[in-house]
Amino acid sequence: MSSRRSALVSAIALAALAGGASAHQDSHTGGIASKAVDTVKAPFDIVHTRIRTEGNTAVFHMAVSGRAGASRPAKSGKLAGSSVFSYVWPTSLDPFLVGFEPKAGILAFAVTAHPDFDDTPLFDENGDGDPGNDGNLWHSHWVVLQPDPACGEDALKVVDIPEGSKPRLPRTWPGLPILIDSPGWSPLFKGESLEVRVPFDDIGAVEAAGFDGVTAALRVNASVHAPLLCVVDVFKVASGDLSLPGKVNQ
Repeated sequence: MSSRRSALVSAIALAALAGGASAHQDSHTGGIASKAVDTVKAPFDIVHTRIRTEGNTAVFHMAVSGRAGASRPAKSGKLAGSSVFSYVWPTSLDPFLVGFEPKAGILAFAVTAHPDFDDTPLFDENGDGDPGNDGNLWHSHWVVLQPDPACGEDALKVVDIPEGSKPRLPRTWPGLPILIDSPGWSPLFKGESLEVRVPFDDIGAVEAAGFDGVTAALRVNASVHAPLLCVVDVFKVASGDLSLPGKVNQ
């Protein structure tokens, strides 16, 4: 196992005890099936995770034991210390594929909601004419993750951009000093499931990737400084050990 993968496993495996894999459930085929667990809140209790391709589009799918997207963080009224809820697909893809530096960390696709700030400045998700007030609506990101002890023992963060550095960044980078992209692909929630359709120039690289599924909470640092955004609570890991066992189209 690579050092990056080992670090990610150690960072969240203890919180993943609720996620053991099982045989495929009747309502979902392919991907990673997981047993429902009473101790995980139903909107984040992963039972199925999958990535499939259709032409040059990858379809990220996750299903939970309750209603997907039904729970969002309470508004705190300030950025510092505010919470982010997320549905995440960690992948083996190189971050270079979506516009970051090569091998910058662990590339993950995420669907998030956070009522205290907006990080999709190019898009007006609620259609009210103001693109800066809709962070509480579910929206999509690419993020690059790395472990950082400043977030807690064996904890992960979204990689910070040091002041003065100019790394390679996607065209839809939202301007935050972290490795995050806000591409504007809207998640579709339907009952217990959510899906996001993501176009790729190199769909072959996607089809060769491994993936997993995670539901988690992140928190903005109280000092709003590096590390800016830490993973503070993992609700569930689809595979149970974050070994990225999922195979695209399988």
